Amino acid sequence: MTTIIIQHDECLRHNPGPRHPESAQRVSAVLGGIEDIKGLQKLPAPLASDTQIERAHPAEFWAAMKANEPANGQFCIDPDTAMSNGSISAVRRASGAICFAIDQILAGKALRAFCAVRPPGHHCEPDNAMGFCLINHIAIGALQALAHSDIKRVAIIDFDVHHGNGTQAIFEQNPDVMYVSSHQLPLYPGTGHIEETGCGNILNLPLAAGDGSGAFRSSWSRLGLPAIHSFEPDLILVSAGFDAHQRDPLAQLELEDADYRWITEEICDLSTENAQGRVISILEGGYDLKALASASRAHVLGLI
Repeated sequence: MTTIIIQHDECLRHNPGPRHPESAQRVSAVLGGIEDIKGLQKLPAPLASDTQIERAHPAEFWAAMKANEPANGQFCIDPDTAMSNGSISAVRRASGAICFAIDQILAGKALRAFCAVRPPGHHCEPDNAMGFCLINHIAIGALQALAHSDIKRVAIIDFDVHHGNGTQAIFEQNPDVMYVSSHQLPLYPGTGHIEETGCGNILNLPLAAGDGSGAFRSSWSRLGLPAIHSFEPDLILVSAGFDAHQRDPLAQLELEDADYRWITEEICDLSTENAQGRVISILEGGYDLKALASASRAHVLGLI
């Protein structure tokens, strides 16, 4: 069955400032890396509705975000995170992409999807934008899935080099969602210790600077993937960050393209046992453009 790629040019409009690592070139690099892969169907991302966004974020927070979008220049939320004119449409498209992918897959129109969108989302807490992230797309997607009557449990796998503190915060008391993350620690945002277990639905797999393929694959093979299998999800979502790559400037893990192909194939194999093969991923981090192109290509090849 078809693998779909969902993106929208309005995601390029978000501009957090000159020389910021989270640039529109990131999506261009991803799309360039996968452009010659045969068998992909590319679809435009719709706008997420307020109702979809407010499943994960308080209405007051979302209203303030919309009100703070500047007509010109940047509105700075913190030293790393800013909004520009076009940021709101960009995040609506990014969240809309994963919600649309879920609806397409649950309607049987595709089996797997990759949302090539920006800005990233997994650091955004319920009422706190941070870490380049303005709203939490994968959390919005998980709650969109749970709104479908045939989805009772959703697993979120996060292999971005930074811990998805926002995703963890949104779901740590929700037993219908399991969150499993591998990440470098210590590193921004400082969360993701093994002691953080939520209501038994959170599993953190911290890695040390300099760890490479062996440690990454061992953590997922011994702990992460078996935990997802035991949870028996009806759907698997993936926060696909590629900043654990050895070329990335913001962290010190030593992953290679082959590791992203491996983890993706392992996730897809697991999904056939519990989730009818259904896997949806969304772009998170990745800030070396060459690595982003090659690693996302490996990921998409793993999906198909």
